[in-house]
Amino acid sequence: MTETCDEMRLLIQADLDGELRPAEAARVAAHLEHCPGCTDTQAELQRLSERVKRETTSHPASAALRARIEAEIARQAPKTRPAPARRPLVIGGSFGLGAALAAGLLLAVLPPAGPDLADALVASHIHALQPGHLMDVVSTDQHTVKPWFDGRLPFAPPVKDLKSVGFPLTGGRLDYLAGRPAAALIYQRAKHVIDLYVFDGPAGDLAAHGSHDGYNYLSWQQDGMSFWAVSDLNAEELGDFAAAWRKS
Repeated sequence: MTETCDEMRLLIQADLDGELRPAEAARVAAHLEHCPGCTDTQAELQRLSERVKRETTSHPASAALRARIEAEIARQAPKTRPAPARRPLVIGGSFGLGAALAAGLLLAVLPPAGPDLADALVASHIHALQPGHLMDVVSTDQHTVKPWFDGRLPFAPPVKDLKSVGFPLTGGRLDYLAGRPAAALIYQRAKHVIDLYVFDGPAGDLAAHGSHDGYNYLSWQQDGMSFWAVSDLNAEELGDFAAAWRKS
């Protein structure tokens, strides 16, 4: 195992916990494609995580334990920001790994905030840019891309070709984000790739926009669906893309 693999073992665990920034998550994914050892490590950690979830139960802590935990949180919190009251849980069950139980207790008391939808979409876009991941169906014809999604998604995403305004369609793929299936439509602007993620119903902020790790994103809702555009294209041109989509 190389020095890089030693580092990856730590990053793999953080990735499974949803704690990595998009660029780091993409780096882990790229490494796993070419390293069987780290792929085995990821599978082992995933099995362990699933076993902990399957073989443990949770129930409310006793009043005494809850008071002790809340007192400790208040003691360690900055004096200018009182700690909010939390309802801690005690983890118990048949699983015999003490370390896993201890970790479960910490997670139950102070659950970490996972990445929001914008972070997850940027990470998905970065990962898709790795060789062989960008498209499941390659076509510039919207009448080829649209029917490809039939039977693969529980909804029918609209597919538009914006070649006439400088954003040609190049293909599409399936994705799964925030526990929901999504269609990813791929467009091009010169050498820049635009991923347009389509969800059935609300998904994230109604009109989010911003950037993460050098990638811009924006979202809107239309015809009962949510749309998120992600690209390294500058924010102004990405806005032009969104406007062209909504008007076409």
